[in-house]
Amino acid sequence: MKGSLAILLIGLMGTLGLWAESADQIVAHSRNRIQKNTVSTRAKMIISAKDGSTTERLVDQYSSYAGGRTRTVVIFQKPPSVAGTRFLTIENPGKDDDRWIFLPSLGKIRRISGGEGSNSFVGTDFSYDDISSTDRKVDLDNHTMLKQEDYQGKTCYVIQSIPKDAAYQYSKMISWIDIKTLVAYKLELYDHQDRLVKVMEVQDLKDIQGRLTPTLSKMSSVQNGTSTTLSVEILKYDDPIPEGVFTTRFLETGRP
Repeated sequence: MKGSLAILLIGLMGTLGLWAESADQIVAHSRNRIQKNTVSTRAKMIISAKDGSTTERLVDQYSSYAGGRTRTVVIFQKPPSVAGTRFLTIENPGKDDDRWIFLPSLGKIRRISGGEGSNSFVGTDFSYDDISSTDRKVDLDNHTMLKQEDYQGKTCYVIQSIPKDAAYQYSKMISWIDIKTLVAYKLELYDHQDRLVKVMEVQDLKDIQGRLTPTLSKMSSVQNGTSTTLSVEILKYDDPIPEGVFTTRFLETGRP
């Protein structure tokens, strides 16, 4: 009996090890499934309040992945109340990202500290951390395969990711990743009281330049009853982007 129990435990531990390895690989493949050097987008943001009222924003975004380092600029074009607001984030491997924002009302650039990652991004349901979550490095979290289940008619891996940094705004993240396409269709975000606080859902995808691309997504704040829907109107892969776009000078002047 003791020998049988030992064999059973060894087999179970081996199985758990394979599942843990698979979870890491699946998350990595999901986040890196679209090969690109740059991405340029124009999108409409629809912010829905708890009372059902909505406001719209037109946003341009430019991202570069040269040298294995992500750099992203977000530019608000409309409405006038936020037009000219520009946000820059530069990834620093092994360190916190550099983040700056230019607010026309202040007329100057302000650095976003690491402790502000959970703050709302220009009044939307996205936080500063959420904006860069799709490019979040896999080794920043411990990933565990929970199960497989259907979501939106697709069989998905359900994977839990727990940040290694206890100061990160979320205590855990649960992803629903399509087994066939590796598209992450749903993401649940939990606070440090283990309450579900946000849900991110991909609602539509299109083939753009041979790459299956989310074009309609929604971030819902569970506690507040608000949401922000992001509808991509234009998206181009691998278009040249001037290096000057990814500088604080561009934030201030709007010119590369």
